[in-house]
Amino acid sequence: MAKNPNAGTSRKPWWLLGIILIVLSMASSAGVYFLLDSKSEASTETAEEPAEPIKPEPPIFVTVSPFTVNLQSDQYEQRLLYIGLSFKVGDETTREMLEQNMPQLRSRLLLLFSSQHAEGLTTPEGKQALSQQILALFDEPFSDPQPELVVNDVLYTDFIVQ
Repeated sequence: MAKNPNAGTSRKPWWLLGIILIVLSMASSAGVYFLLDSKSEASTETAEEPAEPIKPEPPIFVTVSPFTVNLQSDQYEQRLLYIGLSFKVGDETTREMLEQNMPQLRSRLLLLFSSQHAEGLTTPEGKQALSQQILALFDEPFSDPQPELVVNDVLYTDFIVQ
């Protein structure tokens, strides 16, 4: 019998086509696996984030009612300071302590303000220096024993030099 010359070569393309199909199916399976895996990682990252943002604690302020004091002047003329203050405090204990000792605090502030010169208070540097002097008033205790006072800032609500 005569051999057909195309009989051996016709099987190779089908065999090669089968291998290509297997490789393509493996590649697509690997692609789907990595795609689904990356989506699950992204969903776990979003699930780990806190549900609600952290809110900062509201600041605590102690308000000192405004008052008027006479100021010293180099020209020996009458100068007045009308001032209102608020203190930013760090905790409730400090707020309660200042409110309980408000007459003492107002007396200390009155003595400090009346010793100031009008010319120095009209500049921003003078106001900053006055803030530092006010904060230094809290170094002297109001009572014995006294918890540590946490006064963070002096805020001017009214400030008129006349």
